[in-house]
Amino acid sequence: MEHEVFVPVPADRLQQVLSDPEQVAGAVPGLQRDADESASPLSGRLKVRVGGHTITYRGAARVASRGDGSFAIEGEGVEVRGGGSVKLSLVVRLDPAEDGEGTQVVFSGTGAGEGRVAESSPQAVEGAVRRLLERFAEGLGRGAEEPEPEAEPVVVEPVEDVSVFETDVPPSSFDEAEEEILVPPAEAAHARRTMIGRSAEEVDHAPPRGRYAPAPAAESMSTSATLRWAAPAAAVVLASAIVVGRALRRRR
Repeated sequence: MEHEVFVPVPADRLQQVLSDPEQVAGAVPGLQRDADESASPLSGRLKVRVGGHTITYRGAARVASRGDGSFAIEGEGVEVRGGGSVKLSLVVRLDPAEDGEGTQVVFSGTGAGEGRVAESSPQAVEGAVRRLLERFAEGLGRGAEEPEPEAEPVVVEPVEDVSVFETDVPPSSFDEAEEEILVPPAEAAHARRTMIGRSAEEVDHAPPRGRYAPAPAAESMSTSATLRWAAPAAAVVLASAIVVGRALRRRR
């Protein structure tokens, strides 16, 4: 049979992938590689769906480069559950596309099988092989894609750890107003000093003011106080008049 698959990758990169057994093994769909590190990279288990059946084969394959730029793949396997077996011989040719932006991967070869695969129709077997080759070609293309350039690490400048107590705080607009209010005039300052100079006892015994202030004294008290001062004065005037009268009588 012969089958062609277009891969949007240059032929030279596909050749590099086919020359590396590790990358070829990564392109085989459904391959479960053996855990033994000494085993061939293309050895392990491979599940194949043929018609309505899924068959698992255990086997190995080999890839070799040919002188004309193509590659030869030889493989065989046996059923994990059953006595059937398969053999496959393929030639992979890489034909660059005319526009140079892709490659036509051409598969040609032969295959033979017995057991469960032989129970399926030839059309089912051919369809299964074509699907396997298409997925294999897509895997080769993914392996041949150029890796994206790594992003350059972002260098973050170190930030100085500045304490809020070391930061210059701009003066508040309320400071000036507060200073104007807190600076009293000369009279207020004098009154403030006078109030501060008073003792605590004077403040405690100061008469109450307002509605609790004592009622003013009666006028009789004021009159008696005036008379208390006027009586001695009148006595002095009277005594002076007597003395003057006696002096006048002696002169006569």
